[in-house]
Amino acid sequence: MTWQGELSAKKGEMLIMSTNQSQGAGRALAWQLRTRRLTFGRVPLIMGIVNVTPDSFYDGGKYLDVQAAVDHALRLEAEGADILDIGGESTRPYATPVPVDEELRRVIPVVKQLVDKVRVPLSIDTYKAKVAEEALAAGAEIVNDVTALRGDPRMLAVVVETGAALCLMHMQGSPQTMQVNPRYQDVVAEVLDFLSCCRDRAVEAGVAPEKIAVDPGIGFGKRLEHNVALLQNMELFHRLGCPVLVGPSRKRFIGDLTGALEADRLPGTIATVLTLARKGVQIVRVHDVAAVRQALRVFEALELAGLSSRGGS
Repeated sequence: MTWQGELSAKKGEMLIMSTNQSQGAGRALAWQLRTRRLTFGRVPLIMGIVNVTPDSFYDGGKYLDVQAAVDHALRLEAEGADILDIGGESTRPYATPVPVDEELRRVIPVVKQLVDKVRVPLSIDTYKAKVAEEALAAGAEIVNDVTALRGDPRMLAVVVETGAALCLMHMQGSPQTMQVNPRYQDVVAEVLDFLSCCRDRAVEAGVAPEKIAVDPGIGFGKRLEHNVALLQNMELFHRLGCPVLVGPSRKRFIGDLTGALEADRLPGTIATVLTLARKGVQIVRVHDVAAVRQALRVFEALELAGLSSRGGS
């Protein structure tokens, strides 16, 4: 059966858990990386974004220089990032693809410098097997593939051979086409089915289940109503048994809801992160680590105080 056939056959097989059931049902408690293990508590871990690009939608060009990117990554770690995600190709809507040699030139020197300077694991944000292979050889622990292994037929073999951790993201179309006319009959069910099929394919090929995380792909081939539906039902993704990673940072849905431009979307980002924390999401991918870390610390303190109060009443 073809890859597309497997996905079609899986449509409709997944029974969606009622939203009045426990939001923590099936929630993964850890993520096994190449050489270490991340464990999850009450609030999400923070993945800090390091864009080594000239054209990313929010911070494109700021960290294109290798030293600027390294300094930015070190600052994000100091602010409380638990993971650093390094990418050399923008995946914003209508972005121009980057040749593999140029992507390597941008990211590999950054990975090589950071691996001996930071304590937190490094993730490589790429769908190209060659880039992932070289980044992993340089010390990266995670492959963050926005195409969920569809972008390069060799990527799955690289992940299996290196023992890397893997994040599979849903995207309808490609960055060049994804926002042209995204359509779903039931976006939550369809994204769940897609990620379930991708996870199963990776496991069948030899990726250990405990090394796989999933990302519903907020803003990737979705309209406002699709993003809102996914965010409102994010707890359902725990039934996949994988850590759930979500990247809401300064995205267009916040602007659609509030009218704010990218530079003014930090409050909306924090509101979304706290909603995701309530739904048990394990990892949030953000630009503004310090602000999100502070918000999560207050959230955790108040939530634990509330649980203690209710438990003693």
